[in-house]
Amino acid sequence: MNKTTRTIHKKIARLQAGGKPRVLDLFAGCGGISLGFLAAGFSIAGAVEFDSEAAASHGRNFHGGDTPHSQARDITQTSPNQLARDLQVGPTTEAFDVLVGGPPCQAFARVGRPKLREVDNHAEAFKHDSRAQLYIDYLRYVEAFAPLAVVVENVPDVLNHGGQNIAEEIAEVLESKGYICRYTLLNAAFYGVPQMRERMILVAYRCELADSVTFPEPTHFIDLPPGYEGTRSVALKFLNCKIADDAHHYVHAPKAARSLPPAVTAEDALGDLPTIDARKLLKSGALRRGARRFDQPIPYDKEPHTAYAKLMRTWPGFEAPTALSDHVIRYLPRDYPLFARMNPGDQYPQAYEHAMEMFEEHLKLLAKQGLKIKPDSQQYEEIKASIVPPYDVGKFPNKWRKMWRDQPARTLMAHLGKDSYSHIHYDSKQARTISVREAARLHSFPDGFVFCGTMNPAFRQIGNAVPPLLAKAVATHMMKTLKQSERETADEPRREAAAVS
Repeated sequence: MNKTTRTIHKKIARLQAGGKPRVLDLFAGCGGISLGFLAAGFSIAGAVEFDSEAAASHGRNFHGGDTPHSQARDITQTSPNQLARDLQVGPTTEAFDVLVGGPPCQAFARVGRPKLREVDNHAEAFKHDSRAQLYIDYLRYVEAFAPLAVVVENVPDVLNHGGQNIAEEIAEVLESKGYICRYTLLNAAFYGVPQMRERMILVAYRCELADSVTFPEPTHFIDLPPGYEGTRSVALKFLNCKIADDAHHYVHAPKAARSLPPAVTAEDALGDLPTIDARKLLKSGALRRGARRFDQPIPYDKEPHTAYAKLMRTWPGFEAPTALSDHVIRYLPRDYPLFARMNPGDQYPQAYEHAMEMFEEHLKLLAKQGLKIKPDSQQYEEIKASIVPPYDVGKFPNKWRKMWRDQPARTLMAHLGKDSYSHIHYDSKQARTISVREAARLHSFPDGFVFCGTMNPAFRQIGNAVPPLLAKAVATHMMKTLKQSERETADEPRREAAAVS
């Protein structure tokens, strides 16, 4: 029995004795995966995150703000041994049971499959590509910590990224390291998240632990709009062509039955949160230009109106505060009247049309007052600029979108940190983009989860995160596999003894 095998059996024995599986979250962000695994009964033992505000959020929520756990770390500059020492988690190989995370897909763009199989022996081939270095270090963390299980999450495009099926390549590398591995595409809306977010999920188990990999059954049903099916088709391009047989680690996601409860909608998720009338706040002077800090608590004024809203307020360990400090919105004075005019589902081309109508209406009103504005004059252009957004309709067709109240939200992106036009509130009376807390609700972060920094970094942390409820579904399913494997491993000596007798 080699050293790695002894370590694996020691970890299995620890779980058999009642220990919680210990998770190391790489590229952890603020902790979407961590929160899901914590809720499923795992212990969050450590994390590596480069962004300082996201790292601070992770440390605050999972370790009470403890300094070693709140420190930003560069995985390319932090060895597994150094991390184990910093976090005081004991010997490196024994420290963690489950490794989760997902290196940015750019890290794989120039890494060829032949080199991946023996990546640790070909470090020189990648030293001039810093993006590939992320993947090398990720694999070295797997090698060093010898986890019982691995979860990798990424965008669907990793199935066809620059001509590569990166998920398949990851699976092959993990397989060569002693894991059984499968990957699929899961949509968060099927797992109770009020957001139609499609993600590649890869799960691997040590061969000593399991001989198959399966994925969680959906808990909710929705007919995904055409755009999402199109995205899935593009992502699965390699699986639908002549090299389909090469993607032998891919499995189809479990199908959602129409008899399941309907997907959680935007209104289900947000309807109990305090109303923010953007135009009223602007008129009163309460809403001004400048950084949005979380220093003005807004008390709840409604009771939870759905099971989802109640969950967001009562999540164990992350119960809602008496007032929300991050229910803050962007200062967009030009666009509030336009948001009120837009219809649910409207995107930027429709918004531009509404804006031009509003501009023409304003010019007619001025004419009735005796003020005729000459086209193409400076005054004409100034008035137009005060009403009509300047973006090219042809270049920005999807830049804006007003949400439907009776559907889950579309995918929240990290770009929320720069603007929130992709998620305009469905309530025309409020006439605004979503708040930080609303983005968190749409992502399934409970109200007691704290985001460090100001508004823009918080939006970015949310958009980058894995939805906690999706992570919980994966983690809960994994826990069943670990428990089953514990029982099977514990029964093995008895089966051997019976065979001998």
